[in-house]
Amino acid sequence: MKKSNKFSPETRERSVRMVQEQRREYPSLWAAVESLAPKVGCTPHTLLEWVRKYEIDTGTREGVTTEERERIKSLEREVKELRRANEILKLASAFFAQAELDRKLKS
Repeated sequence: MKKSNKFSPETRERSVRMVQEQRREYPSLWAAVESLAPKVGCTPHTLLEWVRKYEIDTGTREGVTTEERERIKSLEREVKELRRANEILKLASAFFAQAELDRKLKS
């Protein structure tokens, strides 16, 4: 189930930029996020997640980037589909092998 995005990508980018620019004025990242989140109209946790995702995507924080995460999801879908196709082929192969044996026995 896909979550609805209440905030546009531009709003997210602007909010993260605000946190990055004003981060030095606060004793911690959380303090900056708590102060700026109400101005953006989101919860501090949401804004912190945007900041963390930005830091991962830019390489300043360890983690799986958004691009890598999408690639992984795509590959997982493909693997699931291929496994399903293999299962169908195995069943079909067994069916036709049994039909061939039955045909030979009747001859």
